[in-house]
Amino acid sequence: LREVNAPGPLEFFHPLVARWFADRLGEPTEVQARSWPAIAAGRHVLVSAPTGTGKTLAAFLWGIDRLVRGGLPTGTVRILYVSPLKALNNDVRANLVTPLREIAGVFAAAGEPFPVLRGETRSGDTPQSERRRMVSRPPEILITTPESLNLLLSSHGGRSMLEGLATVILDEIHAVAGTKRGTHLVTAVERLVRLSGEFQ
Repeated sequence: LREVNAPGPLEFFHPLVARWFADRLGEPTEVQARSWPAIAAGRHVLVSAPTGTGKTLAAFLWGIDRLVRGGLPTGTVRILYVSPLKALNNDVRANLVTPLREIAGVFAAAGEPFPVLRGETRSGDTPQSERRRMVSRPPEILITTPESLNLLLSSHGGRSMLEGLATVILDEIHAVAGTKRGTHLVTAVERLVRLSGEFQ
């Protein structure tokens, strides 16, 4: 049970972000309610829960809120999402675009400014033209795979995109634990720390 006078889960967010969530999704799930206080406190968080319990939004919403509030400057990658499942990455991007558009609409209706926030995917299927565009105009949210992340870290342009990370979300880690792909993921995260400094 929540302690008396402790903030509710949505009180960690900008009031208009909280309004969007309440109007669109209702009450936070248990996973979200338990995750957000720890995430807001800056702690590293491991979330293990069944599909459909709101894990992805639990991870993304705090970073989006910081971008909305101006706590994180835009114009470069601030949130990095890594999943070994390439098909899942496309779903995540699709499921991210709608909340961003809806939250922007809530801000517009209230007459409040809202930054341009872009979420893009980078994988082996990404055309070369899009890769070049990402380097010259990085998205605020980048969705990728362990293999593509290692390739990014091996190029000057890719590294330049990843120097200002605030949040790294590692999804489906059980799918690569104890495998060669898992080793690639761990080494990539270690390289990210050297490049970008500490991130959540």
